[in-house]
Amino acid sequence: MTDVTPANAARIGIGGPVGSGKTALIERLIPVLQARGVDLAVITNDLVTKEDAERLRRSGLIDPSRVEAVEAGACPHTVIREDPTLNIAAGDALEDRFPGLQLLIFESGGDNLASTFSLDLVDWWIFVIDVAGGDDIPRKRGPGVLRCDLLVVNKVDLAPHVGVDLDGMLAEAGRVRGGKPVIATNARAGHGIDRVADAIGRAVLFAP
Repeated sequence: MTDVTPANAARIGIGGPVGSGKTALIERLIPVLQARGVDLAVITNDLVTKEDAERLRRSGLIDPSRVEAVEAGACPHTVIREDPTLNIAAGDALEDRFPGLQLLIFESGGDNLASTFSLDLVDWWIFVIDVAGGDDIPRKRGPGVLRCDLLVVNKVDLAPHVGVDLDGMLAEAGRVRGGKPVIATNARAGHGIDRVADAIGRAVLFAP
């Protein structure tokens, strides 16, 4: 993991399939992290739009000037893994604009289970899946599920409505990840968000 100095904000990634709840997770994390005194900014990635960035700018949760957008123009993983130059430049620009920045959050465009982040771009990354996608997602052992530093299983409130054995899904996720952390959330309701913020704090902000 890259050392974090006052002149170098920690950089984390949040990826996952379309509709898994990445933006909703960020919307819930922003006030929690800000309440803990974390100076942060966000960079979103979309295919050919700036929709997620505009959603965050309109949310009232963060100064709109602290949100930047990258348009991938191709498969979303291209600009977070193969050639993250655009994202690195956007992050550098935000650090220049806000010298006290402690945390940069990079949100990937919605992708498949093979989506991963280059460690040239981020120090640590989260992969978000949701129960509506089926409890077999962990068994498919996609690189995103296996390699991320933290796996978030979102929309747990939907489990009884979509025939998902939530306990079994979480247990399987833990098994395929070799015991690496898995957190269950309902981002829309704010459930589990403090645990995700705690994990970020311990991993890259050196919080106790």
